[in-house]
Amino acid sequence: DCLVAMNPAALKVHLRDLKPGGLLIVNTAAFEKRNLDKAGYAQNPLDDPALAERYRLHKVDMTGLTHKAIADLKLDTKEKDRTKNFFALGLVSWIYTRPLEPTLEWIGKKFTKSADIAEANTRVLKAGHAFGETAEFFEEAYTVEPAEMAPGLYRAMTGNRALAWGLLAAAERSKVPLVYGAYPITPASSVLEELAMHKRFRIRTIQAEDEIAAVTAAIGASFGGAIGITCSSGPGIALKGEGIGLAVTAELPLVILNIQRAGPSTGMPTKTEQADLMQALYGRNSESPVVVLAPATPGDCFYVAYEAVRIAAKYMVPVIVLSDGFLANGSEPWLIPDPTTLPPIDIQFRTEPEGFFAYLRDPATLSRPWVRPGTPGLEHRIGGIEKQDVTGNISYDPDNHDHMVRTRAEKVRRVAQEIPPTSINGPATGDLLVVGWGGTYGSITAAVERAQAAGKSVASVHLRHLNPLPPDLGHILREYRKVLVPEINSGQLVRVLRAEYLVDAVGFNRVRGLPLASEEILEDINQLLGSKA
Repeated sequence: DCLVAMNPAALKVHLRDLKPGGLLIVNTAAFEKRNLDKAGYAQNPLDDPALAERYRLHKVDMTGLTHKAIADLKLDTKEKDRTKNFFALGLVSWIYTRPLEPTLEWIGKKFTKSADIAEANTRVLKAGHAFGETAEFFEEAYTVEPAEMAPGLYRAMTGNRALAWGLLAAAERSKVPLVYGAYPITPASSVLEELAMHKRFRIRTIQAEDEIAAVTAAIGASFGGAIGITCSSGPGIALKGEGIGLAVTAELPLVILNIQRAGPSTGMPTKTEQADLMQALYGRNSESPVVVLAPATPGDCFYVAYEAVRIAAKYMVPVIVLSDGFLANGSEPWLIPDPTTLPPIDIQFRTEPEGFFAYLRDPATLSRPWVRPGTPGLEHRIGGIEKQDVTGNISYDPDNHDHMVRTRAEKVRRVAQEIPPTSINGPATGDLLVVGWGGTYGSITAAVERAQAAGKSVASVHLRHLNPLPPDLGHILREYRKVLVPEINSGQLVRVLRAEYLVDAVGFNRVRGLPLASEEILEDINQLLGSKA
């Protein structure tokens, strides 16, 4: 492990994440009284012998060396200071034997409008690399082998951009326009910003005056023959609740993106959390079932957004996608897919008036006909008042209401027939199954694979479909002695699993606005199995 602390505050916040014996590199120029006071240090921690005993401490005047490398450039002090991060990057690149060429190429593209800044960053990057090569106290370098990647065209992809691209792909594949209604909110706003850049495709964006206007605009678009999309974070989803209920009872396709953040209320808008699962499942009045999906990685956001549109249109139901702040802003190399390999989205609008009834259902999906307003002979009632099944007439009949409640729930349950067999990372039976969802995928997978390497009988399952749950999940859960559910909430999925399958699942819960650490999950795995790491 390696930690580069550019100032005392960075050291204080992140030192706990560095393993004993890890490489600790600090920018000594920043450890002066004013910065120490701001970070809450009474004494300079670099003077504490315990720090050097616990970690491989290296003190480097990165600020001074940076200024020396670009002394002749006509930049002010602040501009020179900003380049010191590239010194650290160059140094770390040497330590881990990484080539500088990709970074140099990026600098050239990023700073095309400022030759002096580009030159400064280039010099400082090379200076950091040269320092690592010549400084005697870096006794060794490490080699990081290239990751095994399938051939093809890659690009760096964030979760929010992937959501936007998934929606665009769904519009192009279905040949049905999408209307995206949203109100700006952290950390969801960049989805709207990304979509607004691509209006040459079948997408129209609406920056609404509030959350209610955003969701009802999307519902109106669905009624009009487009696919309505809305997006927010937890506080905004709460405001959209009645609108989502309207889409449930009107049985219109609607996709709701929830980029979860730490709360409640305003909370910590820039921090991640997974605490909106119960809100997605039950956070509306009356019996108001919706499909709930969750991506596992930034790149997976593309496929989940695409799948959400496909399910919403096929079953005429609202679909909630639970992303989170960690995925939204996280980035990974993403293999751009061949569009022809994506599942088809075949949308058929009703045009024939003979035998038409507004709630006459498809026997397989229970979806009602989708009709564009103005189609001759297909006039029908729409709205939030309960309808008579088949005819679509307004109905206050008690038995019909009970029937419609059950029908809407059954329609969501039938989405389970679309869910592929659950993938198990590890043995099909064993001592412990770790079940996760959403942005915890990387932490859980790393912890489980380390436990497996140590000879533990452990496997993991990561759920994309949270409502309905996979049909084979109950059988899988019962094949393990214990079930652990790590979540960035107080134990929401674990409650669902215990209620649905009567398994003695236990939660691993941290609600700090931070991603779960794989080391902590591994410790809990070892504790549950009664063994040491």
